[in-house]
Amino acid sequence: MSQRHYIITGTSRGIGGQLALMLLQQGHAVYGIARSHSMTLDRYERYTHYVYDLSEPSGLEQLMENIIRSIELADTDMLYLINNASMLEPLGKIEQCGAAEIAKNVQITLIAPMILTSCFLNQTNGYKAQRKVINISSGSGVYPAPSMSAYCTAKAGLNMFTQCVGAEQASRENPVQIIAVNPGMVDTDMQSMARGQDEKQFELAGAFSQAFESGQLLSTAEIGEHLLRILDQEHPPGAIVNYNEVYSS
Repeated sequence: MSQRHYIITGTSRGIGGQLALMLLQQGHAVYGIARSHSMTLDRYERYTHYVYDLSEPSGLEQLMENIIRSIELADTDMLYLINNASMLEPLGKIEQCGAAEIAKNVQITLIAPMILTSCFLNQTNGYKAQRKVINISSGSGVYPAPSMSAYCTAKAGLNMFTQCVGAEQASRENPVQIIAVNPGMVDTDMQSMARGQDEKQFELAGAFSQAFESGQLLSTAEIGEHLLRILDQEHPPGAIVNYNEVYSS
């Protein structure tokens, strides 16, 4: 039986929680990183949870080392790192955003994936297992949105980071396959929070509400199925994969 191991950030809810559940149901081993547990995932024998706040960079190297050390890499066929966790706030014009909020957003959404990817590559070098890094991006990384400057900027950075590492890996022996995935508009807690904002503070609140009311949002189950499909697909190193392009093909 093929041995596959998945390290996923943000598994306590949303896309990360749904994807972890689907992988566990297929019999794979999942290592979740989040500030809180998921009672649903904790029931599975092959789920291991690591309580960690991704806004704290100093412990990320040790965290990844602890996870990698627990995996029998010699018997592993595929090893995945899925950087899913992100932070939407602060929402508002940039002059209304505090320094701590901005720093926390960029730390969770961009810097943590960069550090975890670096550690993942470094700590798994020399093993024959095929390795993949999936960065969950957003259309906001391409299309600028008012009052979402921190989130848009961090996601744009995540796209560029993916492309840079893809270029680094392209000519290596047993390269790490790295892509970023734009999942489209998904009905998550982040979407719900955006819909609930005061339009005077966050002018896109109405647009988020309209998308929800008109049925434009994907469920986490739908996007989970989509992600399962692309996990095994081959893409150019550093590719930015858009949900609509893959889903319609």
